[in-house]
Amino acid sequence: MKLRVFTPDGKTSTERDFPIAEFEGDKGCAALKQVLVAYMANKRQGTVNTLTSATVTGSGKKPFRQKGSGTSRQGSRRRVQHYHGAVSHGPHPRDYTQKISKKVKRLALERAFFERARDGEIDVIERFELAEAKTRVMNAVLAAIDSKAKKILIVDADWADATILASRNLARVYMTSASDINALDLSRYDRVVVSEKGIETILARLNGATAND
Repeated sequence: MKLRVFTPDGKTSTERDFPIAEFEGDKGCAALKQVLVAYMANKRQGTVNTLTSATVTGSGKKPFRQKGSGTSRQGSRRRVQHYHGAVSHGPHPRDYTQKISKKVKRLALERAFFERARDGEIDVIERFELAEAKTRVMNAVLAAIDSKAKKILIVDADWADATILASRNLARVYMTSASDINALDLSRYDRVVVSEKGIETILARLNGATAND
């Protein structure tokens, strides 16, 4: 599959073929959905807790007499219908964690990478090499590649200190390593810019050369 390869300044580009696995039909879509749901579920803390009538604090005194008040019979101010009372059928702490096998994760990553590449949303840069470790320099490089993308994911095998310093204050830029990228990362950003070494690492992962999925 052909991808655009940019020079380090982002101003000129050529097309080059990369050995990206291609999918037909819906193969891998179910795995991609399962993995995305699992990643988002695993981010949930599950610490919310509501008080039941057994745990809420308050008076146990009967609010008014049983008959003659013109209202329904009520035994305590801690009941759910009262202000500061208990919560009926409310949420309680739970574990949302979902476990996904490495094989399914790899298939989801392959499908996500293929879809972004097919749609022309992945670009390759020869290397992240800046004349100065300045935010404006990094912003100029990314603007030359794509000036309209609201969120950009940049990927490299190993990050240089200068690139980190120049990128960390850009609100629309998120950095990750090629060894850590996952299907959720590829799905969240408008544009993906990956270095040549970074895409080599990703393709090696997809081909099973490493087990760090």
